[in-house]
Amino acid sequence: MIGFYDYTVLATYAATALGVTGMFQAVEGRHLTAVFCLLAAGLLDCFDGRIARTKKDRSHQQQSFGIQIDSLIDVLCFGALPVWYGAALCVFTLAGLIRLAYFNVTEEERQQTEGGGRKYYLGLPITASALVFPLFYLLGLLLPGGPYILAAGMLLLAALYVTPLRIPKPGLAAICLLSAVGALELAG
Repeated sequence: MIGFYDYTVLATYAATALGVTGMFQAVEGRHLTAVFCLLAAGLLDCFDGRIARTKKDRSHQQQSFGIQIDSLIDVLCFGALPVWYGAALCVFTLAGLIRLAYFNVTEEERQQTEGGGRKYYLGLPITASALVFPLFYLLGLLLPGGPYILAAGMLLLAALYVTPLRIPKPGLAAICLLSAVGALELAG
């Protein structure tokens, strides 16, 4: 698994679950519960840095990851209310945030040592959801069990975000092909 999973980031990850749960509650009209989730996420945010600093042997990469993930989750918890619903969204969102923060940390290090453009991604880039998520949504509309298909697709994407697969960065021809697939999805 890519990312970090020790106690130093657990409060931040819990805040993510609260933020997404709060979004769901807001969409469902349960505003008091949404406000409670927002407050609880804020409380965790007050202490996540202090918790992280208790581990004295964190590597530079772990420290940078913590800073990045905290910033990204702040956007989610405190700036992106509301969105869709459910446990699949919590996992999907958390995996996407972990993937982005890990990318930010490793990209900064890569640029310091290698320079130039990246030749491959480690884990599925989160931008792939722009193409894959609509596909699962359309399948959910066309096939029985639509919400389950969408949830399964979200969970699959989440797993691919944090699985350390080496995925080649697409060239111009692949980008054109992916754009055509996207256009077909729009037409569908």
